[in-house]
Amino acid sequence: MSKYKIAVLPGDGTGKDVMEAARIVLDKIELEAEYVEGDIGWEFWCKEGNPLPDRTIRMLKETDVCLFAAITSKPKEDALQELDPALWDKGYSYFSPIVRLRQEFDLYTNLRPCKAYPGNPLNYRDDIDLVIFRENTEGMYAGVEFHPLPEKIRDALLLHPKMNKFRDIPLEEIALSTRIMTKKGCTRILRQAFEYAKKNRRRSVTIVEKPNVLRETGGLILDIAREMSREYAEVEFWETNVDAMAMWLVKNPQDYDVLVAENLFGDIISDLSAQLVGGLGFACSGNIGDNYAVFEPTHGSAPKYEGQYKVNPTAMLLATKMMLEWLGEGEKAANLEGAIAEVIKEGKVRTYDLGGKSSTLDVARAVSEKL
Repeated sequence: MSKYKIAVLPGDGTGKDVMEAARIVLDKIELEAEYVEGDIGWEFWCKEGNPLPDRTIRMLKETDVCLFAAITSKPKEDALQELDPALWDKGYSYFSPIVRLRQEFDLYTNLRPCKAYPGNPLNYRDDIDLVIFRENTEGMYAGVEFHPLPEKIRDALLLHPKMNKFRDIPLEEIALSTRIMTKKGCTRILRQAFEYAKKNRRRSVTIVEKPNVLRETGGLILDIAREMSREYAEVEFWETNVDAMAMWLVKNPQDYDVLVAENLFGDIISDLSAQLVGGLGFACSGNIGDNYAVFEPTHGSAPKYEGQYKVNPTAMLLATKMMLEWLGEGEKAANLEGAIAEVIKEGKVRTYDLGGKSSTLDVARAVSEKL
C-alpha cells in the first residue's frame, strides 16, 4: 500500500507538459505514492459551467496533498462567450478555481520562495534568497464585489462621510470591491512568517503594507505584527509600504529575507521577486493550510504552446520539491533541489527562455539523471 495519495491536477495548456516533467522526476525519486488525476480548468468551464467540478473537490478530500500545474483564466464576459450556449441562461458565472481551492480548504498561507540559483543567466543578482508569505483567503481577493452597486449597500456605506461624494452617482455606474481582513487571518499569516524565520534562522521579517492610506485594514495587520514581533527577539522586524518595497526590491533585494503581506500586495510583490530570480519559469508556490496543501508553479497555461514541450519546467519541479518538504520527505526534497541547481549551474540543458533549445522533458530528464 502506498505511503501517500497525491492528487494530480494538470489543468490546461502547458500545465499538462510541465506535469509530465514532474512525473518523470517523481518516478526517479521512487516516492511511495499513488497518483490520482482530477478534472480542473477551462475545458470543464466550457462544457459544464464549472472549472472546478464538485467531483474534483470530493477527490481532493480523499488525498494527502495536491500537485497542480496551470489553468486558463479569462474575464467574466469573455468566459461567458466560451460557455456552451446550452448553459447561457443557467446563471453560471466564472470564478477562479485556484481561488476557490484556497477558500474551500482554508489554504491561508501562500508560500513563495524566490531564490537565485547560480548559473541562471536571468538572475538579477546571484545572492537573492527571499521567501514571501502571502495571506491567501482574505484581503482584496475575498471575492465580495458588486456591480452594479446594490442600493442597500450604498445606503449602508453612506454612514461613512467619504461616501457622500458617490451619493448621486447612478448605481449601475459604480463597481465595488472590498478589502476584508480579520484579526484571525492577520494573526495566522504573521505567525507562519515569524515561525519560519525562527526555524530556518532567517535574519528578518518585513511586513509589506500601506497603512498610511489603508488605515483600518493596514493598521490592523501592522498592530498585530508589531505586538507579535516582541515574541521573536532573534528575528529583526521591519516595516515598509508596498510601493517603497517595490523600489527597494529592485535596488537592494539581497537586504531582505522573509516578507509577509496581505493577499493583493503579496501577489504583486511575489511576482516582482520571481522576476529577480529568472521569471515565472522559476516561480513555485505552496497553498498551505493546517491539514492540506496544494503546490503549483505560478505561471499561466500558455495554451498556444500546449504539447510543444517548450516551456521551462523548473517552477513545476521546485513546486514538487516544496511538496516533498511538506510531506516530511526532507532528504528527497534536498536531493531534488540539489539536482535542479546542478542542471542550472552546468547550463547544458536550457529551455528557450534561457537562450537554449532544450525541451520541457529534456530538463526533467537532466534533473532525473542528477538524482
